[in-house]
Amino acid sequence: MTRFAECFEELPDPRASNAVHDLREILFIALMATLCGATSCTDMALFARMKAYLWEGVLVLEHGLPSHDTFSRVFRMLDPEAFEKAFQRFMKAFAEGARIKPPKGVIALDGKALRRGYDRGKSHMPPVMVTAWAAQTRMALANVQAPNNNEAAGALQLIELLQLKGCVVTADALHCHRGMAKAVVARRGDYVLAVKENQPALLADARAAIGSATRKGTRAATTDADHGRKERRTALVAPVKDMAQKHDFPGIKAVARITSKRGKDKTIERFFLMSQTYSAKDVLRIVRTHWTIENSLHWPLDVILDEDLARNRKDNAPANLAVLRRLALNVARAHPDATTSLRLKLKRAGWNDTFLFELLGHMR
Repeated sequence: MTRFAECFEELPDPRASNAVHDLREILFIALMATLCGATSCTDMALFARMKAYLWEGVLVLEHGLPSHDTFSRVFRMLDPEAFEKAFQRFMKAFAEGARIKPPKGVIALDGKALRRGYDRGKSHMPPVMVTAWAAQTRMALANVQAPNNNEAAGALQLIELLQLKGCVVTADALHCHRGMAKAVVARRGDYVLAVKENQPALLADARAAIGSATRKGTRAATTDADHGRKERRTALVAPVKDMAQKHDFPGIKAVARITSKRGKDKTIERFFLMSQTYSAKDVLRIVRTHWTIENSLHWPLDVILDEDLARNRKDNAPANLAVLRRLALNVARAHPDATTSLRLKLKRAGWNDTFLFELLGHMR
């Protein structure tokens, strides 16, 4: 608890001066509850009562256990930016204790709608959380609620929170613009960005470069047969010299095309802009790795922690609870038991108090 409190001690308490429950104790119980599968403030309050014996010798709880209203009020009022900074301090301390290496390789950027976190009458505009995902460690590095649901702007805010030396930033076509390229290069990173019809001039020149390199460009191919579907992917890489200056797009050194063919389906072509001339084999690996953010983050958030069903809508609660869920998955995933799924780890934490505290035992 001491190390946990140190990570959150700089987090401003937005409540009135006469608030009776300690903010850090509330957040500690909320994290422990989420590690046991809690998906709402009501769940957290029930968890606090059912596990009251756990807090003896760990928490002071001078004024008793926090209620549902207390949890709800705290998450509604907390400043999301300040909470995100505390999240990063916690992850840094946790990673050091668990001896998790700093992120290298692919960092995937992607947004995820909090589908039931919308204000009344705005079901068509649910808030969007943008996450930077370290594919190598399979952990969320940073999170931002997209301002005015502008995912591209949220991704740029994320980049400013990251150290990108030795990393390759990947993102879909929404983020293929000069602002993203400039931000990544400025932080000493590299990028592989999908380019589509939303950037017609860039796409046309990428097609032309690939067309010119059809015979002499580097190629590689892979074949997958997962889930009973055989799919062959072929990559072709072509260096470019003048695209960066012509389009005022910082850092472009090469383009790539990946063609995918699944069974008798139509062949699909995808084009990418790159800040390094990666081999065709590396391009296939990088692009494939990007999608771990869907399989290893978005999917568990929805299936294990019911994020798509979360009905927290007031004020800052949707963003703050989204950060808490990502923090809980990071902690659970860092546990060295690689044979147990995330779902079973959270169930085991709820059923076995020793294992629950073991999840946080890396913070020494």
